[in-house]
Formats: sequence, C-alpha cells, structure tokens
Amino acid sequence: MGSKVHAFCTVIGVRLVMALVLISWARSVSCSVSYDQKAIVIDGQRRILISGSIHYPRSTPEMWPDLIQKAKAGGLDVIQTYVFWNGHEPSQGKYYFEDRFDLVRFIKLVQGAGLYVHLRIGPYVCAEWNLGGFPVWLKYVHGIAFRTDNQPFKDAVQGFTQKIVDMMKAEKLFQPQGGPIILSQIENEFELVEWEIGQPGKAYTRWAADMAVGLGTGVPWVMCKQADAPDPVINTCNGFYCENFEPNSIDKPKMWTEVWTGWFTGFGAAVPHRPVEDLAFAVARFIQNRGSFFNYYMYHGGTNFGRTAGGPFIATSYDFDAPIDEFSSLREPKWSHLRDLHQAIKQSESALVAADPAVSSLGSEQEAHVFESGSGACAQPFWRTMTHSIP
Repeated sequence: MGSKVHAFCTVIGVRLVMALVLISWARSVSCSVSYDQKAIVIDGQRRILISGSIHYPRSTPEMWPDLIQKAKAGGLDVIQTYVFWNGHEPSQGKYYFEDRFDLVRFIKLVQGAGLYVHLRIGPYVCAEWNLGGFPVWLKYVHGIAFRTDNQPFKDAVQGFTQKIVDMMKAEKLFQPQGGPIILSQIENEFELVEWEIGQPGKAYTRWAADMAVGLGTGVPWVMCKQADAPDPVINTCNGFYCENFEPNSIDKPKMWTEVWTGWFTGFGAAVPHRPVEDLAFAVARFIQNRGSFFNYYMYHGGTNFGRTAGGPFIATSYDFDAPIDEFSSLREPKWSHLRDLHQAIKQSESALVAADPAVSSLGSEQEAHVFESGSGACAQPFWRTMTHSIP
C-alpha cells in the first residue's frame, strides 16, 4: 500500500511540476510584443499586420463604433491614430480628454472590437492639423525653439509624452498589460528637418528615441521617415510606394506606416483621387518584397472640425479618398477591393513571415516569389513584377 501511495504522489508531483512549467511558459509568451527581422511578434507569433488610420478627433464619438466595425470587416488588424497635443492640453497644465478627444474611450472601443492600436504620440502630428498639433501656449515658453536640441522644448515634449504613457498604463492599455496598444511612435517625418538643421537635429532625434524607450511601455517604438532612427527604435516608410524601402538594420522588420490612399484637399484645388488598382498593386509589391506591416493613411479621413485644419489652405474635409469616406460610408470599389486583397494576404500569412522567398523568372518583366514555411507548408502567391498603367 505504501509503495502505491508513493507512486501516486510521485505521479502527482511530476504532473504538478509539468503544469507549473507550462504555466510559466505560457506567461512568457503571452501578452508580449517584440520584433525580429521579419515581422512584429505578438505573443510569440510573427504577424502580417494590416492597419488603417482613423483619427478620433476627425470624427464624432457616435461614429467611432461603426467606423471601427467597418475597418474590421475590411480585414484590418490594427487602428492607427495620432495623439493631438493641442487638443489635449489647450492651456499649459490643463488637460482635456472628453467628447471627440476622449482617447481612452476610443482605444477601448478598438479593443472591444478585437483589434490592435498603433499610438503615434507625436509631439508633431501633421501639417494638415493646426500648428502641426503643437499647443499655442508652447510658442510663448521662454527660450523655446521647436523640434531641435532645445531644453525648454524637450521638457515640454517629455512632459506630454509621459502624461499620455502614464494614462495608457493606468488604464492597462499596452499589450503586455492585456491591452490593445502594440506599437508607439515618437516624432513624425523629422528627417528632412534634421537634414536642414544638422547636428542639433541629430541630437534631438537621439534624445527623443532614448526618452521614448525609457518610458517602459513594453511595446516597440517607431520613427517614420527617419533613416537614422537609433536602435531599438524601428525606422519606417511613408509614401505612395514603399516596396524598395529597407530598414536601417537587418534586425528590424520592414514597415510602411503611411500608405497614402489619396491626398488632402486644399481650397481651390482639385479633389485628389487614387485608383484602388494602383493602391492594391503597391501593397502587393510591398508584401512581395518582405514587408510585414502596412497602414492605410487614411482608412477614414473624416473632418477637420472648427479651426483644427492646418495650412496652407487645408480644407475642412479630410476625406483623403479613403476606403471609408468623410461621412462614414464605404467608398466602393476601393473598400471591397482592398478587403479581398487582405483576405488573400492572410491566407498566406504563416509562409510570408517564415522566410525569404525563392525567386524565379517567368519571362520578360515577370517573376514568381514562392514563400514556404518551415513546416513544409507552401503558400505560393505569385506576384508579377511588371509595369502597369494607372487608369
């Protein structure tokens, strides 16, 4: 009897140890986000991530659930948004997070839909928004100079960035906390400014990257159009076409943070339009050339309400010829065409992120890129690298 009891206890003990090991392993791979040379890695899995920009202040809270659901139905994994400093801190030290500027509510709605968030904190957002997102009071801070190695400016930027990060942490919205935020961005298309101002710009870039990483969000940071983004920050591409873009390190994934679906509207100018055939072809070429994250800018452009439009002569409409139009209706055939493209990409996701493709010629101006996963499963999306005409 004693030997049976001993054997029984041994079996129970072994099973308990195995269970604890499995729990420990699960905790180590769950609720984590990182990256390698191929892709963003979520909970231990490389992912092809399809994203779209929806800016919460450019629509109303009543529109948000419908916009998010239409984005999800269109095949998106991620919603990308700027954080608008002048909307949240209109007076120094006095914050506003209500109505169209209820950032936490917006992010929680995205989370409730089962999607991820890419949070672009700024400080600069875009020229089409008043003062590029900087609050007016910032101009009057003694000794300040914007977007350079200037201590008053850096103090203000760090204060606001810390405010947003602390708010997200308090609401447990970063992915390692179980939230939807998988990526953050610091600064925005700064490299041209850096090139103009030289060493002070380079010093500011290094400072911004170090400051952001030091906030301990647990998610990767990116800098778009910033070829010298310091490690571990990922430099990314913005533009109409990014298939030939390469990150500044072989250890970073190839990411396209702004796939321009159209363009902004200016007073007195023609309303821009980008054919979906050209847009889809550009995305397919990017995936063919080892891209693993792309974001439509915009997926829903919305409206520059009140006096929020930037300059010069930016219209109130920020429709952007996006797949969801200014008034939240689907723009066809753009929305459906892209949805079908996303379905095709997702069917091959595991192979696309497993390894680089084998490339073979099919003749003049044609190639086949064959992607094969390590398990032997082979998804063979054949892309034609041929010239094409825009309708």
